[in-house]
Amino acid sequence: MSVLGRTGLQVSALGLGAAYIKLPVPGELRDEAEVQRGKETIWAAVEAGCRLIDSAAGYGRGGSERLIAEAFGERPKLAADVLVTTKVGHLPGHDGTYDMAMRCVEGSMERLGVERLPLLYIHDPMDLPMDLVMSELGTLGALRALQKRGLLDFVGVAANDPVTNAMYIETGEFDAAVVPEAWSLINRLAEERIFPAAERHGTGLVIATPLELGLLAVGARETNTFPRRRFSPEVLAHVRQLETACERHGISLAAAALQYVVQHPAVSAVIAGARNPQEARANAAAMQEPIPAAFWDEVRPTLRHWEAGEHRLPPED
Repeated sequence: MSVLGRTGLQVSALGLGAAYIKLPVPGELRDEAEVQRGKETIWAAVEAGCRLIDSAAGYGRGGSERLIAEAFGERPKLAADVLVTTKVGHLPGHDGTYDMAMRCVEGSMERLGVERLPLLYIHDPMDLPMDLVMSELGTLGALRALQKRGLLDFVGVAANDPVTNAMYIETGEFDAAVVPEAWSLINRLAEERIFPAAERHGTGLVIATPLELGLLAVGARETNTFPRRRFSPEVLAHVRQLETACERHGISLAAAALQYVVQHPAVSAVIAGARNPQEARANAAAMQEPIPAAFWDEVRPTLRHWEAGEHRLPPED
């Protein structure tokens, strides 16, 4: 367990990202087998040591939050020391205003079945005016009002765009941040602005996408495909070199990828997505896998940043 920046909240090194659990979507026929699998994924993660679950109102249009509440409702003892965080925004019609944020938070609290939130993130504000979001009439103003009413403890930001994340973290207003797309064995963007700003302001960082949507879990096989990714031949060749080093030292690529992320002193935790209980257990096992110092001595000098255009699909029209 470690402390999440200036929040003082205790988090496990590995958390569960709830975005990839197949969720019951409002208005659609509820698949009870899928719901059960989702609950078992949450239980498996917690039983394996995860004490942090990352959710959002936008995941399954609230389905993620409902699933978490249902899972812990059936097994309340598992929830004892688990920090569940969620996010406001990134929903149809969300415009960054005070009133919209209040409605979004009220919905999240109802779905989670809670009367107070320990930590709430502003979610993906990339397409919103930052001056509005940060104003008293915007999302941050609403969250500050909730803090004054004792309904919210800490405020964070979680943007899928590293530049946007950096801009918000640099304000010093945020106690914590979820940071995707910016720190992994093939991505070092966080070094430029995010890590320095977080260290300056005491912002606790939770790193997302550490496995690069599967590449750093299953490896660079020609038959493997990855959602929203088209990795360049150069990146794949680099990952194959990492795989060879892992084999030589008797460790898994996933273990190297997950454990590398939390070695940085600015990072409190890493969240890995899981679609089923097997993946949740595999992530936890990888996080506990012993890695010899000789492995890091060998691979650390080879690590560098790969430009986004080299391993990400262009934006959709």
